[in-house]
Order: sequence, then structure tokens, then C-alpha cells
Amino acid sequence: METDRRYWLGVVSRDHVRRGVMLGIAQIGHGKKAGLVRMRPGDGLVYYSPREGMGAGAPVRAFTAVATVADGPPWQADEGEFKPWRRAVEYRPGVREIPIDELRATLDLTSAPNWGFQLRRGLVELTPADFERIRDAMVGGAQ
Repeated sequence: METDRRYWLGVVSRDHVRRGVMLGIAQIGHGKKAGLVRMRPGDGLVYYSPREGMGAGAPVRAFTAVATVADGPPWQADEGEFKPWRRAVEYRPGVREIPIDELRATLDLTSAPNWGFQLRRGLVELTPADFERIRDAMVGGAQ
């Protein structure tokens, strides 16, 4: 993996991930700008979805999408009263969702006690090895 790239885990409901995939955008932290400006073109992004909906719905607890950050800066969308910040990303097609329990024993992310607390931030930087493990599991080992 390239050393100047960074790798990110976005914590977003499955419903919002699916909408993002459909639109070709990343949206983090309920539409806040801060996380998106940390990303650079070429960075890797994986989404983890704790639940089906935002704060509601059935538990999912799975990695649900994988993408590469595209060129261009974040922009603010206009959805009436809601004006979320977004960033263009290129989603990897044909990936399968992977329950976090299938990878938990092999990830740096989950190696510390109380590892789940960091997910509350909504955006967590991943090690290159974790990104690779998650991506490979989602694409069935293909590069």
C-alpha cells in the first residue's frame, strides 16, 4: 500500500451508506465538514454500520462499503433546512458486507480494551493493514 495515503473508517447507518453509494458521495458525522477535510484524494474509506438506521433499526455491526476518495474538495449540499458537507468518492462495486465479528480478532482497531468507544467519533483513522484486511474480506481477496 502507498505510504502517503491515509485510511479511514466512517461510522454511518446502513441506510445512509446505501444513499451515499447511490450518490457517489461520502458524508460523515451528520454532515459535518471537519472529517471530510482530513481526507485527501486517493485515501481509502471503509464504512462501518452499527445499525440499519440513524440511531434506530436493527443492529447491523458490519463493514458495509469501501471507497477511494476522489479529486475535489468537500462541498455543502442544500437539502432545505439540512445542509450537509459531502465529498466525492468512488465506491468499489460488488463488495459484500462483512460482520465486524469475522475480523475482530485480526484488526488493530479492535485490539485495545473498550475499542468501541472510538467509533463514537464517527471517523477513525485506520492502519494500512486494517484497511487492507477489511477491503480484501469485502471483495473476496481480489485486489
